[in-house]
Amino acid sequence: MKRKLVAALACRNQGSRLYGKPLQNLDVARGVRIIDQIIANLKSIAIIDEIVLGIADGVENEVFIRIATEHGLKYVIGDGIDVLGRLINCGQIACATDIFRVTSESPYLYFEPVEECWQEHVRENADATFMDDVVDGCGFQILSLSALEISHLKGTDKHRSEFCSLYIRENLSNFKVIRKFPPESLIRRDIRLTVDNPEDLVLCRIVYGIFQDKAPNVSVQEVVNFLDKNPSLIELCSKYTDVGYSTMYIWGDKL
Repeated sequence: MKRKLVAALACRNQGSRLYGKPLQNLDVARGVRIIDQIIANLKSIAIIDEIVLGIADGVENEVFIRIATEHGLKYVIGDGIDVLGRLINCGQIACATDIFRVTSESPYLYFEPVEECWQEHVRENADATFMDDVVDGCGFQILSLSALEISHLKGTDKHRSEFCSLYIRENLSNFKVIRKFPPESLIRRDIRLTVDNPEDLVLCRIVYGIFQDKAPNVSVQEVVNFLDKNPSLIELCSKYTDVGYSTMYIWGDKL
């Protein structure tokens, strides 16, 4: 059976530190939002067959329906807490065999190895392929829909949350898992490129301004090189890096 890879974006307006993170502008003048950058980047990756928005229920999230329409995308609406369930529903509505998982507040995907990872995932008939240890916000996961359905059925509430691959990682003997890692230059616990706080947004806007001519395919390596030449920008978000990376590593492994 031919595998179909569908990118599922879980969308919800939330955040006590920064509300409506996917809707924040990277380019204020042109109105380019974080979610616009993510969708454009995903559309440029040839092996991704379709993109579906998994929207949390509630009137505050209806804006994502309009965004799906703007971009010509399908969408599903589901429980705000059960992110895993929404991802599964995204896959089902698009007849996916596999889900490409990224978060909707992280504008700069480490996109270069995606196609190679997908080819290996299919060749090895994997349940999960993880890009681990890359700069916070830049990684991705490829997860078979069947593995996600098993996770939802057999897991607990913590597995049905935003930690969508946690059940798989806790039960590795039951799944075929591939772990991939970036070059050492992109294993940087001192840098984050995800938007949870106002400072993160400032940083990601500056990065977009520098690299907008290359958008949506902004090289994470080039961003890291730029930040190394501008250490004050690294320092801007440094107080969040320890907490950010700690939530990605539970029981010694990355979510």
